[in-house]
Amino acid sequence: MSAPDPEREPDDGYGIRADDGAVIVGTWFRAPRTLDLAIRSPVLNEVGRARLLLPRGWSPTARRTWPTLWLLHGGPATAGGTSGHTAWTSGTRIEHLTRDLDVLVVMPDGGRCGDHTDWWNHGHGGAPRWETFHLSELRQILDRGYRAGPERAVAGVSTGGRGALAYAARHHGLFRAAASFSGPLDLLRADPAGLDGADLVRLVAETGCPGVDWRRIWGDPVGQRAVWRRHNPYDLAVRLAGVRLYLSAGDGDPVEALARKGTGRLAGRLRRLGIPATVHLYEGPRSWDRWERELRAALPLLLAEIS
Repeated sequence: MSAPDPEREPDDGYGIRADDGAVIVGTWFRAPRTLDLAIRSPVLNEVGRARLLLPRGWSPTARRTWPTLWLLHGGPATAGGTSGHTAWTSGTRIEHLTRDLDVLVVMPDGGRCGDHTDWWNHGHGGAPRWETFHLSELRQILDRGYRAGPERAVAGVSTGGRGALAYAARHHGLFRAAASFSGPLDLLRADPAGLDGADLVRLVAETGCPGVDWRRIWGDPVGQRAVWRRHNPYDLAVRLAGVRLYLSAGDGDPVEALARKGTGRLAGRLRRLGIPATVHLYEGPRSWDRWERELRAALPLLLAEIS
């Protein structure tokens, strides 16, 4: 890892491991700052992937550590999102946007269904456990081998926006700031006449993971309502106290309209709880150009908490 080389072949000899045995099995420099990781993960039963953007002066043997900015992708394009650990570098100019920032940017894969969660699996648990992969395995590997420090912020687009706020709420103190761009932030508000949160979870699962029972994720939204509430930002609002927040959403299509409604409802609940949040509700449909503008707007807030 000492000599960035865009043509570099994978090197699996570093032995960087998490507590549960998750281990780096390959690294690739795609560009001078862009490093891809492949991690054999016991909680996924597959190889998990992450893309890093390295700050200027970074070295795996540096004496210092760097704050981390986590960026989460959305669901599959067929469900109105964009998935995979390469989504942010494919859709935005994130390399340019962060080239002068003294932060390590972390862009993990969150699964083909874009759910960023440990699946319920009809009450049996087990793989895939994306939340555990991110916040235990990958985090430990970054701390131990890539000079990641304890100062963290997280942001996400679409379903990754829900994931960003849920992560910040469910793991209080792990992230100092969180942002959601077009995230579905109130999954349990039913809408018999239109698209609601449960419909979106089903749509994303059935398009991203064809043939998979979408109820494996959190169960049925009525029968397993308690499980859904544990992952629903609206229900987790009180646990966002102390986290710097940026929420935004537009309009113009059913998925974005759902995000706008949920973002507005969460913003209202945060206000009633006395929890401050920066909220931007704008006109226009979802797009990577819009999400890049929203990230630009949110960056000063996010960086202020981790720099």
